[in-house]
Amino acid sequence: MRTVLSILLTWLVLSNQQVLAKSDTTYQISFENAVHHEARISVTFPEIDTQVLTVQMSRTSPGRYALHEFAKNVYNVSAVNSVGKPLEVTRPNPYQWEIADHDGEVTVNYTLFGDRADGTYSQIDRTHAHLNIPATFMWALGHEQRPVKVEFVPFSSKWQVATQLKSTKNKYVFTAPNLAYFMDSPTELSDHQVKSWWVNSNGKDYKINLAVHHNGIDADLVEFARKAKAIVAEQIKVYGELPDFDYGEYTFIACYLPHVNRDGMEHRNSTILTNTNSLDEGDFSQIGTLSHEFFHAWNVERIRPKALEPFDFNAANMTTNLWFAEGFTSYYDKLMIRRAQESTIDEYLSVLSDIVNQADQVPGRQFFSPEGASMLATFTDAGTSIDKTNFSNIFFSYYIYGRAMALALDLSIREQFPEKSLDDFMKKMWTDFGKPEIPYTRDDLLTTLASLLENEAFAKHFFKQHIYGQVKPDYAPLLDKAGLKIVKAKEDEAFLGRIKFNFKGEAAIISKPITFGSPLYKAGIERGDQIIKLGRREIHSKDKWNSALEQFKPGDTTTIEYKQRGEKFNTTITFIENPKLKVKRIADEELNDAQKEFLLEWIGDDKPEEDKTEKE
Repeated sequence: MRTVLSILLTWLVLSNQQVLAKSDTTYQISFENAVHHEARISVTFPEIDTQVLTVQMSRTSPGRYALHEFAKNVYNVSAVNSVGKPLEVTRPNPYQWEIADHDGEVTVNYTLFGDRADGTYSQIDRTHAHLNIPATFMWALGHEQRPVKVEFVPFSSKWQVATQLKSTKNKYVFTAPNLAYFMDSPTELSDHQVKSWWVNSNGKDYKINLAVHHNGIDADLVEFARKAKAIVAEQIKVYGELPDFDYGEYTFIACYLPHVNRDGMEHRNSTILTNTNSLDEGDFSQIGTLSHEFFHAWNVERIRPKALEPFDFNAANMTTNLWFAEGFTSYYDKLMIRRAQESTIDEYLSVLSDIVNQADQVPGRQFFSPEGASMLATFTDAGTSIDKTNFSNIFFSYYIYGRAMALALDLSIREQFPEKSLDDFMKKMWTDFGKPEIPYTRDDLLTTLASLLENEAFAKHFFKQHIYGQVKPDYAPLLDKAGLKIVKAKEDEAFLGRIKFNFKGEAAIISKPITFGSPLYKAGIERGDQIIKLGRREIHSKDKWNSALEQFKPGDTTTIEYKQRGEKFNTTITFIENPKLKVKRIADEELNDAQKEFLLEWIGDDKPEEDKTEKE
């Protein structure tokens, strides 16, 4: 899931200067009441140079764009001065606390409740302390550039720590050069397993850690590590090098347990991976999220939109560039798995089918461009509200929208500019903006593409049509260059529109909005309605609905009876053909050498099955 914070300033410089800086902000967190999802936290702010110390909880988190109001889970707040004298704490707004009449040092104590393990929140229980830092720790205004030290007091002696924070001689004490780095450093305390390997890049060795909290066996982790290692190696090929990871390490922090929530969240030198399935139950499908989040180590963490600099912990963060930051990353996550030969060509064709179907059939394209979809992230990226929305009709996720544009751009470059591809564009964005950590602007994306291809007209046309505009790419001729074709997946199948039921007893209640423009939509049917009959068939289950559909062919007309807000309606409805598409290979005898070479250069060849079983 999903963009994160890069460091507000060049923190290595700050780190070298911190000897002359003011004293550290010091945290301690313990978990005596872990069974009830509570942590007890204290934070000491020394050398305060304001009459009133203002402390606060963040309202959002690196990699999220919406507000999450972490202060709602904080209580039992108190404060003392340097000699333990109690101080009065006032609360001027829901997010902040103020302490006056101090002696230059304040220690704030509070209780945190946390019971959601994902990339945004924190979860505390007998099994682990899964901590997203903004959801866990208060911070003080004016102290953002001070070094941070944190001590974790584990619930169990078996707990170890997985984090990108800098380690010390004490295995439970870690440091950060400033608040920005601290906030960007999720931490897992648990009895987890770790597999590590070394990667050399530009003459420097980097340690890659895979820390997994799960209920599986060691063989599961060995296999998962093998896949991860192959994908890491494949992604390095795109950019030509690893980022220069701070402290020389990168850590995958994974929780695969029934009581967590599915998510993935990238950070500067680490990522959070969560899934309710074990590795075995998921058949190692979790590798898809791992691939996505690691690609973010370049794209987003260092190739970073200027609109997200600096990251604002007090407000929603908006950029027009999530179609590139998240969408292009979504294109590469499955492509890297394919090129690493951890999926077959046919499996990848299924991914391509999804992209083509989404670009062809998601109605949101009529309302927003990729840039417009990006700007809606503050409402759609885990943003919460209690009123219903029409997002299923008007919103085209910047993840899948951007992925569709990445496919079109990659194939277009490969077709029109021999020996160049989207890989070259990503690498140039890396060398021009990511490696020197210069945030890019909206215009930089277009001008960088034009410079790479030495063709400003192509870049301007593509952006005008597909990024600033809402023109759907014509995938058929593009895929033909790779020996692939688009066909109807369910030819002659009668279709009324996508529909999801919530059966209450035998009542077929529609639980999701009806797709704009579908026969059901034109018939006036909406979410919350009850379908009573289709033709002569009464609808009491999903099987009854499917069997009713099977009586008809595209072009047929019948009656549909439904109840809407207490009133019964009976109207005619006309079936269309199921619009689902499929990408498939052209028959071998029809392929030419150019098509074979194009496909090979793009997604690689299939690896013999016996070679895939090799483990390290």
